[in-house]
Amino acid sequence: MIIIEILRLAFQALRANKLRAGLTILGIIVGIFSIITIMTIITMLQVSIEAGVSQLGKNTFQIQKWPAVQTGGPGERAKYRNRPDITLEEYYRLEDMLKTAKHIGAEQWQFGKIIKFRNVETNPNVQVAGLTPDAIKTNDWAVELGRELRQSDMEVSNPVVILGKDVADKLFTNIDPIGQEIRVDGHPVKVIGVFESEGQFFGESRDNFVAMPLSAFQSIYGKRSRSVNITVMSYGKEDYNNVIESATGYMRIIRKNMPGEENNFEIYSNESILAQINDITKYVKYGAMVISFIALLAAGIGIMNIMLVSVTERTKEIGIRKAIGAKKSNILFQFITWV
Repeated sequence: MIIIEILRLAFQALRANKLRAGLTILGIIVGIFSIITIMTIITMLQVSIEAGVSQLGKNTFQIQKWPAVQTGGPGERAKYRNRPDITLEEYYRLEDMLKTAKHIGAEQWQFGKIIKFRNVETNPNVQVAGLTPDAIKTNDWAVELGRELRQSDMEVSNPVVILGKDVADKLFTNIDPIGQEIRVDGHPVKVIGVFESEGQFFGESRDNFVAMPLSAFQSIYGKRSRSVNITVMSYGKEDYNNVIESATGYMRIIRKNMPGEENNFEIYSNESILAQINDITKYVKYGAMVISFIALLAAGIGIMNIMLVSVTERTKEIGIRKAIGAKKSNILFQFITWV
């Protein structure tokens, strides 16, 4: 009966002090909600980064002139800019030397191009890729319609192209794109396939590109338009690190790096990109956690002050209860339920 009486008095206190009760509940909600919201945002950000960064195929790494994530100032960028470009000839030499890899591909890119079919054209934001056939495998792309690139396409600089899903949907609404002639940056090429959709990364589509044989790409844009990126896939996780070490050693020989000299090329994988991004974003995570802690602390201080006011205004009541024999536990329970 004592508990029932205390609860009855507690509900009476809530009705009598609606504003104070509402502020107490609001403080609890704000504190808990801030922690849950911040932790949910951090978790979603981490998952999104991990999913989006997995741009290379499994057991695959890439060799290129520039680092995947650049964090240095002008001096650091100048160091990378002064590195010699990786050439197609260097790719062929590595392909001959690195026999332990499953696939070795090469690619070059141009950005911000327009693709046309008859009187329909894309926005000037399409990426154009020049690829060797194995680069499709190392990038973990799959052709949904038509066929992949062949070695014979490379040998004769065949002007053919495989479309990303966004480009195909833009140019060919109700027409089969296979066999159609389009213009890539003003140059006529024949469509031989369409890639499966790659989805989005941070709201940006990864299907807004077209791919052609690297030799045809270089006949349009020139061999020295950009440094060649080399993508390498191992047979499995077991030999992955060994393949990276072998590729690094061979590239140092090919690019004439002296013993003790820093590599004049960059090797990165999904794991290394993720590590770099996490290193950059960890301060954002720390800041978010500090903000949530401050919100929780502010809510706690507010609740504490409300409880202090509640206890202060009942000082006489506490004295009377003690005088007639109330225990500390009874008084504490009453004030916990009354606040």
